[in-house]
Amino acid sequence: MRAFVTRFRFIFIAVAFLAGCGGGGATGTGGGGGGTTPQAAAPTISTTASNGAQNGAVIATLATTTSGATIFYTIDGSTPTKSSTQYIAPFLIASNLTVNAIATAANYSNSNVTTQAFAANIASNTLVWSDEFSNSTSSNTLPSATNWTYDTGYQCCGNNEQETYCAAGSTTSPCSTSSPNAYIAPGGGLNIVAETTLAAGVYTSARLKSQGLFSFQYGRIEAKMTLPESQGMWPAFWLLGNNITTVNWPSCGELDVMEHIDGNNTPFGGPGSGNPPGYDWIAGSVHGGASGSAEENGTEQYTTNGFTTTIPHTYGMIWSKGEIEYYVDDSSKPYAIYKSTDAAWSPTPWPFDSGPQFILLNLAVGGDWPGNVNSTTVFPSTMQVQYVRIYSN
Repeated sequence: MRAFVTRFRFIFIAVAFLAGCGGGGATGTGGGGGGTTPQAAAPTISTTASNGAQNGAVIATLATTTSGATIFYTIDGSTPTKSSTQYIAPFLIASNLTVNAIATAANYSNSNVTTQAFAANIASNTLVWSDEFSNSTSSNTLPSATNWTYDTGYQCCGNNEQETYCAAGSTTSPCSTSSPNAYIAPGGGLNIVAETTLAAGVYTSARLKSQGLFSFQYGRIEAKMTLPESQGMWPAFWLLGNNITTVNWPSCGELDVMEHIDGNNTPFGGPGSGNPPGYDWIAGSVHGGASGSAEENGTEQYTTNGFTTTIPHTYGMIWSKGEIEYYVDDSSKPYAIYKSTDAAWSPTPWPFDSGPQFILLNLAVGGDWPGNVNSTTVFPSTMQVQYVRIYSN
């Protein structure tokens, strides 16, 4: 999905795929600076192994008691400054590293540096975070509120889409608990459902995001999904930089692990592409650049003989420093590879090494890419997600 500044607020859980449980104790004090300028209170670092972290990985939270202060941190051993990564929300740690953090605030001198080392020694390809969307009850349940929040409203997020996005359990019209747009069914599996239950031309769906709750940088992420195939259906599994609240889109960077439109309809590439009608495909893309008018991007399609999104496939991304790879079902066989050294990223800055990103799962209805619904469009249409998993790399 193409992101727009009006679509997002922010999230952050700086995971540089790190893991750690314990490590050294935090150091640094709030101190009260000398003279007339007080010193900001040094950040504290707390960790938890809940909310999806596993196998030695932890989720770290940074905080300071100085009102209005901003926290900056590093994970490479360097001393943090105001040019370092800004802390916005908890972040996953799934590798050996040391977090150094400072707090800054107007009318305060910078705090002392807080330092905490993490050394869990997690092997590559270890599962370090997941949401399995489990449900052992006999009724629908809501997605975890500790992992997911929602974009909401009519045309909330650009692209001239037709749907109203509803939060899970929302009763604000046209949203309704009798026709839920996001739920976990008995036996498990997240269902994101596009509905038309009211007047003609009124559509509802859901857009889940981990913004403000969870993010990561580097590793392998994948989701196993079954996708709808119908005119105007636009399911997506993607990521945005936490810093979208400070640098806007596309400077924050956007990673589209999976996008799919229409299904057995006009093939990707449009008329003249040489692909016959019924050619089903998904696409993996990257977006960056200083502004929408100076956007840099890349898009690659994937398909195989007989490929259909109506049966489960695993859609994944391998994220390393300076490199993004996309795959379907087999992580050893990427179909698209993007590198910071590609000519397209000179002089456009490569945004994918500048901080963590948060996850989005949504089913759009209509919009600039697939076009609007028509008489052949199937309602309800469901995007089913069996799980989202992150592995160390």
